[in-house]
Amino acid sequence: MVITRYSQLVMPQDANVVGTLFGGQRVSWMDIAASKSVHRFLKDTEAELALTRAIDAIEFKEPVYVGNWVNFESKVTKAGSSSIIIQINAYKESHKINKILACKALFTFVSVKKNEEGTFEKIHHNKLVK
Repeated sequence: MVITRYSQLVMPQDANVVGTLFGGQRVSWMDIAASKSVHRFLKDTEAELALTRAIDAIEFKEPVYVGNWVNFESKVTKAGSSSIIIQINAYKESHKINKILACKALFTFVSVKKNEEGTFEKIHHNKLVK
């Protein structure tokens, strides 16, 4: 399985009232990381893109502070006819810490294509996980 990487630096506007990375921001970044994996997975298929269908599981394991990097590693773990399941691990990194798992999640995406009316509908991607 191909691992896709994505990173973000935690800035003051990303923090909550206790000074750690706001959970909603972390989830948003994980969604972007998962989207990047899905985008690569769907290349050479009829699907135009994929949309987040569900966050199946998420576990916040460690706090992340302003000034830390969050390095996301995501990979497609399973594919149905139109669904794609992505595992995302988020690691925090600072000048003192190399790599600590801060959060892990499973997201489900669904592949879609724009129809003649201009709306998106679910489409079979016909692709297997290697």
